Amino acid sequence: PKEVPSNSRVLMLLGQLEKLNGEAVLSDAEVSRHITSKILHLIQTQEKTRKEITAKGSSGMEVILASLEVSGGRRVGVLVSKGGTAILLQLLITTSKEWPPSEELMLQLHTILAKVGPKDRKFGIKARINGALNITVSLLKQNLQNHKLLLPCLQVLRVYSANSVNAVSLGKNGVVELLFKIIGPYSKKNTSILKVTLDTLAALLKSKANARRAVDRTYVPTLLAVYQDWHRNDTRHRHVHIRKAILGCIRNITNIKLGRKAFLEADGMRILYSTSTECLSVRTLDPLINTSSLIMRKCFPKNRLPVPTIRSVFHYQLPHIPAEGPVAQLYRQPPDVDDVVDESDDNDDTEADTENDTENEEDEKNHKTQNDDIETDISKLRPKENLTRPLEDLKMYECFFPELSENFQGYSFDSSKSCQTPAVLPKSLAPIVVPTAHAPSPLSLAQGELTDLPLDLDSICISKDGPGGAVVGSLQGELEHDDDCSSHSSGELGVLEVPDTAALLPLHDPELYIDMVKGTKSVPQYTEVAYPDYFGHVAPTFREHILERVYGVQRAKIFQDIERMIHPNDILDKVVYDLDLKRSPVIDDGESLKFNSQFESGNLRKAVQVRKFEYDLILNSDINSNHYHQWFYFEVSGMRVGSSYRFNIINCEKVNSQFNYGMQVLMYSVQEAISGHPRWVRTGTEICYYKNHFSRSSIAAGGQKGKSYYTMTFTVTFQYRDDVCYFAYHYPYTYSTLKMHLQKLEALRTPQIYLRQDVLCETLGGNSCPLLTITAMPQSSSNDQICQFKNRPYVFLTARVHPGETNASWVMKGTLEFLMSPSPMAQSLRESYVFKIVPMLNPDGVINGNHRCSLSGEDLNRQWQRPSPDLHPTIFHTKGLLQYLSSIQRVPLVYCDYHGHSRKKNVFMYGCSIKETLWQTNVNAAACDLQEDLSYRTLPKILSQLAPAFSMASCSFVVEKSKESTARVVVWREIGVQKSYTMESTLCGCDQGKYKGLQIGTRELEEMGAQFCIALLRLKRLSSPLEFRNSSHFLDVENDLIESRCKVTSSTTYVLDEDEPSFMEEVDYSAESNDEPEPDPDPQETPADEDGLSDSELALRRS
Repeated sequence: PKEVPSNSRVLMLLGQLEKLNGEAVLSDAEVSRHITSKILHLIQTQEKTRKEITAKGSSGMEVILASLEVSGGRRVGVLVSKGGTAILLQLLITTSKEWPPSEELMLQLHTILAKVGPKDRKFGIKARINGALNITVSLLKQNLQNHKLLLPCLQVLRVYSANSVNAVSLGKNGVVELLFKIIGPYSKKNTSILKVTLDTLAALLKSKANARRAVDRTYVPTLLAVYQDWHRNDTRHRHVHIRKAILGCIRNITNIKLGRKAFLEADGMRILYSTSTECLSVRTLDPLINTSSLIMRKCFPKNRLPVPTIRSVFHYQLPHIPAEGPVAQLYRQPPDVDDVVDESDDNDDTEADTENDTENEEDEKNHKTQNDDIETDISKLRPKENLTRPLEDLKMYECFFPELSENFQGYSFDSSKSCQTPAVLPKSLAPIVVPTAHAPSPLSLAQGELTDLPLDLDSICISKDGPGGAVVGSLQGELEHDDDCSSHSSGELGVLEVPDTAALLPLHDPELYIDMVKGTKSVPQYTEVAYPDYFGHVAPTFREHILERVYGVQRAKIFQDIERMIHPNDILDKVVYDLDLKRSPVIDDGESLKFNSQFESGNLRKAVQVRKFEYDLILNSDINSNHYHQWFYFEVSGMRVGSSYRFNIINCEKVNSQFNYGMQVLMYSVQEAISGHPRWVRTGTEICYYKNHFSRSSIAAGGQKGKSYYTMTFTVTFQYRDDVCYFAYHYPYTYSTLKMHLQKLEALRTPQIYLRQDVLCETLGGNSCPLLTITAMPQSSSNDQICQFKNRPYVFLTARVHPGETNASWVMKGTLEFLMSPSPMAQSLRESYVFKIVPMLNPDGVINGNHRCSLSGEDLNRQWQRPSPDLHPTIFHTKGLLQYLSSIQRVPLVYCDYHGHSRKKNVFMYGCSIKETLWQTNVNAAACDLQEDLSYRTLPKILSQLAPAFSMASCSFVVEKSKESTARVVVWREIGVQKSYTMESTLCGCDQGKYKGLQIGTRELEEMGAQFCIALLRLKRLSSPLEFRNSSHFLDVENDLIESRCKVTSSTTYVLDEDEPSFMEEVDYSAESNDEPEPDPDPQETPADEDGLSDSELALRRS
C-alpha cells in the first residue's frame, strides 16, 4: 500500500497504531487509545491531515479500521453508543462510489460492521436508510468466488436479514436465489462460508414472502437433498452445526402452508424420519433430532378428532339459555355445523408481501406492564358499599343461622346431642350394580338388550363371616367367562370379597355408600358403582416420589406417532369403546382391552386401539360445553399380564401439564384391594405431555384457527390376572362419598360438639347441596356462656366448585374430621369460631364427570358477581348466606375456598390486596395514600410455619381482572372479608419442605385440611392473646408441631427457614412449532446439571 506523505505529522502516529494492531496485546489498549485520541485531534484541527487520511490510495483509514477490527466487544459497544454505526455506514457509501472501490477497505468495513451490527438494535433500519443493503448485495454478486471478501459480506447480510422489512427487500432483490448458488453438497472446504450462508437464508425465510419464493423455485427438495448428502457424508459428526442450519431453513419454509405441502410432496417426512432414526444413538446429534421432530410434527397433516361432535355425549336442557357467552353460542349453533374441524385449518398465508415493520416492537414491549390482566382501576379494588340484594330477600337465610337465636333452655349438657339428623335420601328406582373382576362390566339396565344381566345389589349378601373376619359378598348368579382372554379365570361362581377397611377408614362403609348412590341423580342415570368408591381408599404407607423423567421419552413417543403416517398399514384403528354408541358402547371381541366409564364421576368418551398394546383415549366435554378435557376416571379390564400398554389421551387442551414435571396418573387394582390393599397408587412410566396432530376447531379454541390438541401419554404394565383396574387424573372423591362421610361424621358427634346439617338448596340436576354448621356447645345455659356462643366470629369455608379438582375435597375431608375430633385443640377451635361450610359447591359437575363446569356449562367460580338463582343456585345461595351475615354485621373473619392447581407444586394461597395489586403495575397514583390492614398475610404466614406442604413464596395477593367474579375477590370486595382466600393444592407434589420430591397423596391433603384448622386457632391466639392465656394444652401441642420446622426462640417468636422460591416452569414442553430459540449449537458443551431435564429442555440447553 502507498505511504502517507512523509511530511505529514500523522505518519508517525499511524505507524505506531499499525504496530500495536499487529501485536494485539491487551495491555497496550491504553496506549492505543492515547494514539487514536491524538490522531482524532489532528483530524479535527487540521484540514490537511483529514484530506491525507481519506485520500485515495492512503492506508490511513485502513489502519484506523484495523484497530477497531482487533478490539473487543466492549470497545465495539462504545463505538455504537457514540454513533459509530452511522459513520461506518457512511464510509461504506463513500467507498462504494470510488472506482474501483478499495477491496481492502470494503473487507475491513464489512468485518467491522459484522461485529457492530449485533450490538446495535437499530442497525437494520440504519443500513436500509443509508442504502447500504444494495452495496453489500452488489459486492456479494461480484465476489462469489472471492472467499476472503465473501465471508464478511455474508456476515453483514445475516445481520441485515434479522430485520423483517430488510428481509422482504433483500428477497425481492434476488438474495434468496443468490444464496442458493453458494449452498452445495458435502464438502470439507469453506464450511464457515456455508454456515453463514445457511444462517442468512434461514433469517430471510422467516419472511413468508421469501418462504413462498423458495417454494416456487423448488428449493424445498434441494434443501432436503443437501441435508441427506451432509447426513450421509458427515460420518464423524464434525459438521453438526451445518446440518442444523440446513434444518433451520427447512423449518422456516414449513411455517407456511405451501412450505408444508412442498415438504410432504418431496417425501420430507420419510427423509427426516429415517435420518433422525439413524441419529438416535448419538447424544451430540440431539439438536438435529429435536429440530427434525419439530418440522415433522408441524408438517404432519392435521387429523380430525374421531368424534361426531365436540359437545358432550350427555345432554341436559337448561331451564333458560343465557343471553350471551359460550353457552348461548353453543345453543345458537346450527345443528348441521361441523364443530370438530374447520374447513381450512391454516391461517398463516394471509399477509401481504409487504409485511408490517415491527422494528419498534421491543421498545413497545418494554413500556407495557408486566401483566395486562392485573386490575388497575382503583374503584374496582375498593370495597363495594351497598348490598346487591334487598334485605327482605336476605331474611330467607335466617333459618340457616339458628345458633344466633338459640338459648339452650331446658337442654341437658351431659348427654343430649344438639343437632337434627339429616333427612333420609330417597332411593332410586333402578338397581345399582357393582361389576366384578371375574366378568365383563355389566351395562346400564336402561340401555336394554344386554347380553349379561346386571347384578342387583339387593341380591348381595354381605357378612363378616369370611376367613379371618374378612367381609365377603356372595353374588348369587352365574357369570359368563371369556376363555380366550388370558386375564379371565374359569370359575362358575363369582365371589365379591369386600376388604374390611373399617379399622383404617372409620368414615367409609360400602353398604352406606350404596344407599347414598341410590339418592344421587345423574344425567346419564348411572346404575353402576366403581370398585374404588365402593371399597374405599387406604393411603399407602410408602412414599411416592415425583417421577424422574427418562431422557428421550417425549421424542420417542412423538416418533411413534409419526410412524402412523410413515407406516399406515401397521395401525389397527379399531374402536373398542364409544359412548356415542348409546345402546352398546362396549365393543368386546375378546382381543382388546375393555373400557368403562359409566359410573359416578366417570369420564372417558371413546377408546381406539391403535396398535396391539396402544390405545388412543378421548375425554368427554363438560355437559353443555364443548371443551374442558382434563379430568378422567375409567375402568380397564381384559389385560394381559406382563405386557406394557401405552395409553394416549389425545384431546387435552392446556399447553402444559405437571405430567411433564414428574406427576403420575392414579391406578386402583381390584385384585390388590381384595388382597387387603384397597388403595389408589401413582403409576405409569414414560409419561409426557405434548402437542399432537389432531386439529382443534376454532369453535373449540375460542375463535382461533390452526390450533391443535395435546396428548398425555403413559405406559402401564399390569401385574395380575383377572384384574379390573381404574385410572384417574387425581384421587376420586364423588358426591355420594361426601354424603357418606357426612353421615358418618354425624356418628362422631359428642355432647360438646354443635353440628348441624342443612340442605342449602337443590342443584339443577335435583341433588341437594349440603351446608354444615360446626362449633362448640356452650358449657351451660348461663347468660355469659350463651353470649360467648352467639358472639363467636364466623369462618366460612367452601370447596369443590371445580369438579376435576378432587384434591379440594380431600383437604375439606381433613378439615371436617379435625373439626369433629375430640382433641383439645379441636375443642379450642370450636370454642373460638362458628364454622359455616359448603363442602361441595358443584355436586352436579362432580356426579357427571365434568372437569370445570356445572350443568349450566359455565364455570361457577366466574359467576359470583351476578349469580342466577336458576342456573347457579349453589353460588346464588352461598353468596346469599354471606350477604345475610354482612347485613346483620356478622361479616366472617375468614373466607376460604379450597381448590386444586394443575400447573404448580405445593399448597399456597391467593388473597386480595389493593396495594400489592397496584405495586405490580405502573399505576402508583394515590397508592401511597391507601390505608390497608396487612393482616391478610397472617394466615398464609402461619400456614407456612405449620404445614410442610405449604409455600408462602407461591402465594399471591394480586387482584386480576379475569378473577373479579371469583369467590375470593367478590367476598373480599362486596362482603368485606379482608381475609378472603383461595387455597390451592397441587395435583402433583412438592418441591420444598418436608415433602420435597414427593407426589402428594390423600394423607398429605387431609393433613393440610387439619393444619388449616390449627392455623385458624393460632390466628385467634394472635388476635386475642389474653383469651388463651390458660389454654396450656393448645400452646403445648402447637409448639410441638412448630418445632418440627422452626427453632423456637420464645413462646411467640419463631425463626423460620428462608421461604422457598416459587415454582416456575420456564420450559414449554408443548413444542410449539415456531417458538424455539435459534442460537448456534455447540455439541461439545454438555452442562453438568442436565440429569432429570426434559427432552425439550435439553434441546434448548444444547442448541
